[in-house]
Amino acid sequence: MITSKRRAAGVGVLFAALAAGLTFPSTALADETTAAAPKVNLVLDVSGSMRERDIDGQSRMAAAKQAFNEVLDATPEDVQLGIRTLGADYPGDDQKRGCEDTAQLYPVGPLDRTEAKTAVATLAPTGWTPIGPALMAAAGDLDGGTGSKRIVLISDGEDTCAPLDPCEVAREIAAKGIGLTIDTLGLVPNTKMRQQLSCIAEATGGTYTSIEHTDELTDRVNQLVDRAADPVVVPVAVEGADRCARAPALKSGLYTDRQEFGQARWYQVEVAPGQEVRAAVSVAADRAVAPHYGVLLRAVTVSGREIVRGEAAGTGRTDVISTGLRYPKAEADDEDAPAETVCLQVTNSFAAASGVKTTPGLPLELTVDVVDGPSPAADVAAFGLGRGWWLLGALVLTGFVAGLLWGWVSRWRVAVWRTS
Repeated sequence: MITSKRRAAGVGVLFAALAAGLTFPSTALADETTAAAPKVNLVLDVSGSMRERDIDGQSRMAAAKQAFNEVLDATPEDVQLGIRTLGADYPGDDQKRGCEDTAQLYPVGPLDRTEAKTAVATLAPTGWTPIGPALMAAAGDLDGGTGSKRIVLISDGEDTCAPLDPCEVAREIAAKGIGLTIDTLGLVPNTKMRQQLSCIAEATGGTYTSIEHTDELTDRVNQLVDRAADPVVVPVAVEGADRCARAPALKSGLYTDRQEFGQARWYQVEVAPGQEVRAAVSVAADRAVAPHYGVLLRAVTVSGREIVRGEAAGTGRTDVISTGLRYPKAEADDEDAPAETVCLQVTNSFAAASGVKTTPGLPLELTVDVVDGPSPAADVAAFGLGRGWWLLGALVLTGFVAGLLWGWVSRWRVAVWRTS
């Protein structure tokens, strides 16, 4: 016979087993989520030159602190974020000690916004600019996990720890194959700094941006932090041709190429009836260029007829210029109708500044997306009335004209009545 004590014990074991069964999977799931979480390490230059007051009437350090506070507020919950400094602690003249001056201000992990802001508030411009050592340490901070990894370096000067070349450090990081991207931002840059920060970014497939205003710094860092949470897409290197007939055939994806100054590059895309091609291109000025430039993206038939174009112009306030287009291929009556070859032409009007090398070409990034085009049913769902908008417009116009006529007739009748 089962006693009440044994019954109670058995129920306790059952609850324990159920609890274990529910707990262990959730723990495993949490571990898996943590392992895949995107990681971002913000690396901030706190060297003595950050005292300069040339960003919107305030010091570079003050602008960086303001931007960091706004970025910390906007950081997505699923991003693990850390902050590393360089040149924040040693104010002396000993280069060896100055080039060891890098520290993790806030560890990479789940973000406590208040704690991170408090840490940033304590910073004051101090010492050297050990970019190379800071990048090596920042890569170590991001070790572990399977999610995307990104370093965002913000500096107002070139590295002061030669012979350690930060470009070589970036290439070494890229050679490890750990999928880490380094983006660089130059505060009020000069030519030498621009070249060095561009080289660092290019070595890992990152981007370089010149910054002269606080809002530019905030917006760009926010974009890069948000990008870390996006699915990782590995661009495919491709070489465009000098004419459509020799151009490589592209499918949906992300592609990179190099384009000479003022050169046209051609690519091919197959678009079946009922499909739509969407394309976007970005060309980056990774060296000093003339202040006025543009980029043109054209969709052209194999016979040379232009279908659609997208274009954009710049005046030197940004280092990347982008444009895009879309072309829907109409449904064919014949279900076996062949696909159409659409030629994509990319042309830029960049001009190198005096004394600047024109080779290699400018970095080009091309996104191609071939999707099913919108159906009439989709149009109705999207706009409520589909082609009925034309009827609605006609009815509105007719009603407006009828109202005017009725008002005129009514006034005429009243006038006649008063005079009779």
